[in-house]
Amino acid sequence: MTPLESMNGPKELMKNNSLLYRFLSAPRPVKRAISVCYDTIAIVSSFYLAYALRMGRTEIHFDRPILLCLLFTLVVSLYTFMRMGLYRAILRYMTQQAMFTIVIGILISSLAMALSGFFLHAFLPRSVPIIYVFTTLILIGLPRLAFRNIVQALTPKGDVKVIIYGAGETGSNLAAQLQQGSEFHPVAFVDDNKILQGSVLRGLTVYHPHKLSALIEEHQVSRILLALGNIERQERIRIIRYLEPLLVQVQTIPPITDIVRGVAHISELRNIQIEDLLGRDPVAPDPILMGKNTTDKVVMVTGAGGSIGSELCRQLIKLSPSKIILFEQNEFNLYRIEKELAEKVIADQLPIEIVPLLGSVQNVSLLNMVMSQFAVHIVYHAAAYKHVPIVEHNLIEGVKNNLFGTRNVAEAALRHRVKHFVLISTDKAVRPTNIMGASKRLAELVLQDLATRTSSTTFSMVRFGNVLDSSGSVVPRFREQIRRGGPITVTHKDIVRYFMTISEAAQLVIQAGSMAQGGDVFVLDMGEPVKIHDLAREMALLSGYSVRDENNPNGDIEIIFTGLRPGEKLYEELLCGSNCEGTTHPRILRAQEKKISPQSLAELLDKAQLYCEQYRHQELFTLIVDSDVEFEPLYEMSDLIHKSKKETAKLLVMPGLVDKKILAE
Repeated sequence: MTPLESMNGPKELMKNNSLLYRFLSAPRPVKRAISVCYDTIAIVSSFYLAYALRMGRTEIHFDRPILLCLLFTLVVSLYTFMRMGLYRAILRYMTQQAMFTIVIGILISSLAMALSGFFLHAFLPRSVPIIYVFTTLILIGLPRLAFRNIVQALTPKGDVKVIIYGAGETGSNLAAQLQQGSEFHPVAFVDDNKILQGSVLRGLTVYHPHKLSALIEEHQVSRILLALGNIERQERIRIIRYLEPLLVQVQTIPPITDIVRGVAHISELRNIQIEDLLGRDPVAPDPILMGKNTTDKVVMVTGAGGSIGSELCRQLIKLSPSKIILFEQNEFNLYRIEKELAEKVIADQLPIEIVPLLGSVQNVSLLNMVMSQFAVHIVYHAAAYKHVPIVEHNLIEGVKNNLFGTRNVAEAALRHRVKHFVLISTDKAVRPTNIMGASKRLAELVLQDLATRTSSTTFSMVRFGNVLDSSGSVVPRFREQIRRGGPITVTHKDIVRYFMTISEAAQLVIQAGSMAQGGDVFVLDMGEPVKIHDLAREMALLSGYSVRDENNPNGDIEIIFTGLRPGEKLYEELLCGSNCEGTTHPRILRAQEKKISPQSLAELLDKAQLYCEQYRHQELFTLIVDSDVEFEPLYEMSDLIHKSKKETAKLLVMPGLVDKKILAE
């Protein structure tokens, strides 16, 4: 809800102003009729006053030509005001634009008076229309301004005291909007521009940012609102980091581009997102690379309802494919993304067919049928189990889905001559310490092997790290923990991760797939790694909370360390080796990764499939450890079913519980 929406207009006025209250509560047609009647009286009075002031006497006898001149002036004036929208303006929200409309209307009215006097041969001295301009401006414009100020004075001020950072045009407009509402009470501006400091804008003094601490304490300010306009990203980040230690909530207006396009309002405040600090200056996507394999093509996305899959779909629909096949095993996720895309297609009248298909990547028959039936041109394979602890606790299902599911989709694509296949991989596939990463590296090896055996399908893989606000990401978890008042849980004080916005990741995946030549392993430039402890601390500070630690035992929110989870390591890598080369895109690299022989891979896959079918957890775990994926587990196998079987075995060997013959069986 915006501050303006939170104001209930006349209901917020003091109840003892009953006449004013009744007027503001009246229907719009009634208020417009009252305004027209008042303006009629004001125009006639202005005409009389202008004539009387010019003639120097109050007793004026108007003959027929003068009366016709007055009537013509009145009709033209009211018609002009109506056409210029003066009666559509809400009086208590009178703006400079409305006053400009009044001035233009009065000038047209004065011109009508002069012309009608000339053509009607009325006795109208030339100075009368000039005097009329000023008398009409006083009788029509001044009361409207007075009415607006009275209403604003009687409207209760907001309970939330705020300081606006930025005293430019954006800040001025924001202050005007907030002053008309009843939720926020602006008390001051701050601005880095020395020329503006000390001036008064919208009745508020502009201060140097160094005065912030004193202003916050003096006025009991709880929020700082950023109205920075179009400034460079690094300067914006500098300001936000400067505000963090002040322990007040920092909010900002929507992007200027959204306001200009009319999709957002200047008073629609939002919290500072961690993406504002972690994200990088965007690199505009290459339209040729974006549309090369998608425009007018049949595109299939597996795992279409997941975080990456759904964002891929949102980006793809902008590229005008002829058809998007949404392949997803989770019914609710499929429903959600299909509904979103269908609404987009209808709203923008796009000639795109959306095909929502329920199915698993382990269903080979279904995969073959889909690719044959719909003549798929490109597959973006995003279906995977990606949460490290969950896959670690469910070893068999993780390998079946991530490894054999990928092989199933890839072989179906090869069998039905799909032109391109792009695997969404992960930085955890590099020297993996967990089953999730090892299964994704094995999937990469499968595609590399297939790429050597065909030229009909171009296989490629795209590796990147964490995406902000994806399911299971630390950012939404930290945000929820902060909302509940803490504590914020971090696994280790020194753990670091790479982060990228989900939209940037999806765009780079599409562009990387267009550059593939066969068997390529693309690596996305993730920028600088982020320390998770610093991330948690920053999110708390941006929300207006202090962090409780040894230096500040009375802080609001505590950060506690829970220890690394099974398979989790302190830092992630993006390359197995050191052989890496650039591409035509500044944020996409091509890695030269080693392969394993087809025979070794086939033997490994046969054994792995057998162990999966027989649920032989330990053998599968050992097989992956001994393979060429450089899997170096940090912990013993933690599969929950395997642990349960071990616990059951311990119970069975206890005396008196079971016959040894049964145990042997």
